[in-house]
Amino acid sequence: MRRLVLAIDTATPAVTAGVVLLDDGGVELLAEQVTVDPRAHAERLTPNIVAALGDAEVSAGDLDAVVVGCGPGPFTGLRVGMATAAAFGHALGVPVRGVCSLDAIAVGTTGDVLVVTDARRREVYWARYRDAVRIDGPAVSAAADVPTGAEAVAGSPDHTVLFDLPRLAPVYPTAAGLVGAVADWTADPEPLVPLYLRRPDAKPQVQK
Repeated sequence: MRRLVLAIDTATPAVTAGVVLLDDGGVELLAEQVTVDPRAHAERLTPNIVAALGDAEVSAGDLDAVVVGCGPGPFTGLRVGMATAAAFGHALGVPVRGVCSLDAIAVGTTGDVLVVTDARRREVYWARYRDAVRIDGPAVSAAADVPTGAEAVAGSPDHTVLFDLPRLAPVYPTAAGLVGAVADWTADPEPLVPLYLRRPDAKPQVQK
């Protein structure tokens, strides 16, 4: 079945929006806009969506589905992307499917691959894959505590260097990777659940 999909991700410093054509199992990227700025998720996501739709020469009303990365990632960034995806889905009456953002990075990899992204606090979000299928994680820990045994590493450039492994090209979740990470397009979409993996940094003040 032919589907025109809006794919967005704000789980990493990359604010990603793209339009992907899914047809008989094939994934064709029509347009993609990416801004790498960890403080610009709220400011850049909607403009990137509008630009991607324009570059693909389609309107929001042409979309058949929305795919969004659900992390793991920081609380604020994830909230922006997932709320936007839910709003598009509701306004357009189309299904919204959430995927693990690490899975999107792993799409297309072969062998035993470790994917890592920045978790701050001198930690990484990580997951292990065998031929792009997740076999461990997602989890958050110090790089030294990540289980070893992978043949290569992909993900955040500042954190892949912490591992003595060959580095693969995927750095951030791509629109095509997000769509490719959907396991079953025929199943009903699951509720969107953010993968925070730990409590948010911001804490409410205690009233005295």
